[in-house]
Amino acid sequence: MIQLHITLLSGQSTTLVADAAIQVEALRSQTSEELQVGVVALVTAAGQLLDGNGRATLAEAGLAHGDTLSALVRDARIVTSRNSEAFALLRSDGSVVTWGLPLAGGDSSAVQDLLADVREICAADEAFVAILGNGTLVTWGSHFGTHCGGSGGLSNVQKVAASKAAFAALMWNGEVFAWGDPEYGGDSSSVQEQLHGVQNLQASSSAFAAILDDGGVVTWGDADSGGDSSEVQTELLDVCQIQSCDDAFAAILGNGSVVSWGNPRFGGDSSSVRHKLVHVQSIQNSDGAFAALLKDGSVVTWGNPDYGADSSRVQEELQDVQGLCASGGAFAALKQGRVVTWGSKRCGGDSREVQEQLQQVRDVRATNAAFAAIREDGSVVTWGSADHGGASSAVQDQLQDVQDIQGSCAAFAALRADGRASRLHWQTTLLEFNSTLNPGLSCVVDHPSACKT
Repeated sequence: MIQLHITLLSGQSTTLVADAAIQVEALRSQTSEELQVGVVALVTAAGQLLDGNGRATLAEAGLAHGDTLSALVRDARIVTSRNSEAFALLRSDGSVVTWGLPLAGGDSSAVQDLLADVREICAADEAFVAILGNGTLVTWGSHFGTHCGGSGGLSNVQKVAASKAAFAALMWNGEVFAWGDPEYGGDSSSVQEQLHGVQNLQASSSAFAAILDDGGVVTWGDADSGGDSSEVQTELLDVCQIQSCDDAFAAILGNGSVVSWGNPRFGGDSSSVRHKLVHVQSIQNSDGAFAALLKDGSVVTWGNPDYGADSSRVQEELQDVQGLCASGGAFAALKQGRVVTWGSKRCGGDSREVQEQLQQVRDVRATNAAFAAIREDGSVVTWGSADHGGASSAVQDQLQDVQDIQGSCAAFAALRADGRASRLHWQTTLLEFNSTLNPGLSCVVDHPSACKT
């Protein structure tokens, strides 16, 4: 038996006595229970992260009697997707609260007893998957998430990606398992032999792309949504990251260039701007267009003009940009505390009515057809479709000290700080807003058809 001293950044600490033969994961779980917080990782005094998948024993991790460890604690987070009609709140203690359309995952009562020590949550349009601390999964919502082959036997899961009606799980050993509707990428059998050494996953509406440890890419699912990358396969080398819109993918290579594939009308063809796509740092997507942020702070767009691919109106303003956000059909660029928008007006592409308020902005979030800007003082400015959260006047007095916002199809949810706790352990209250909704923890979206703009 060895004695270990474990501390939090807040100063809270505990001393545990454990068998050196138990796994790191068991120690992490025991620490969470003892300190009543959601511990996501343990770090040695030398700054080394202990065994990412938690499978090593304490002895194998080199821990000895009297060692001191630091525990990294998760912040509370809201999880949803841009076409979802439900929210999930992952609390700092690893428990989960859900609300919204029950069939879309807003009702998790059937699995509530299992939702403890949750590490991550992934949202599809109509279902959620939670990754527990021990690497197993809990699913709820639409039938595709829990049936169609299911995920009940999976363990050692590192990450999950979601299309509209399928999931793919990346295990710590680099293998992948997909389930759900085969037409949406739920069947990866055609490429299963290639799915080894996978580093990351990305999903479009109906297909998946896996980045391998050698920088190559494997795709499957609907060919028209990017599931067939054969035409660009020789170009997909040294891939660092992949972004997707509904029917296309865009990969950033190690040299900062971009390769895209999928439906050419909706972002799958970037040949017209290829010469501009150099030193790309990140890519953001609407439903049918991409916007790339370059190292020099400029922005390059391509795809369908109806979804924000045409940024010519504001191109001169797109300099020194620090970040991008997208709704279903428009984009917002954050630069020096100000916001520049373009794209479909009905999706938030015109912010002129609130432009004077868009100062000292630190972050921007979006639903399918509206934006919400969080200012440095914690206040919030919204614009875009009133039916999608663009009108927040009814709850403006409550939108104070806002830490984060997430947008579903037609509503926003905000995490608010009470100002009394530390940065890492603030107490949270939850607030949602939509032109037709009352503040609170229950949500009924009155405009489900408005998700398709």
